[in-house]
Amino acid sequence: MIFDSIPDLVLALAMGILAAAVILGLCRVYSATSAAERAVVGDLVYFASIGILMIIGVQTESAIVQDAAMLAAFLGILATVALARILTRGER
Repeated sequence: MIFDSIPDLVLALAMGILAAAVILGLCRVYSATSAAERAVVGDLVYFASIGILMIIGVQTESAIVQDAAMLAAFLGILATVALARILTRGER
């Protein structure tokens, strides 16, 4: 793979780091002992995947992919809040 510019190299490096985070996160989900640990690591995997999707959108210059990634991030935040409420049984 030939990189034409520094931003291409930086995006490829960022995608590699995010891919490693996803792989390590999936391994951690398998070895987690509590539901809270799985929820936190699940969020890590989810948002790292959104980061990968966003990098793909930037590299392909696709506004549709970027919009989909931002919408998924918004829904992921709502899911995180809902899961936190479930795990704490609604306590504040």
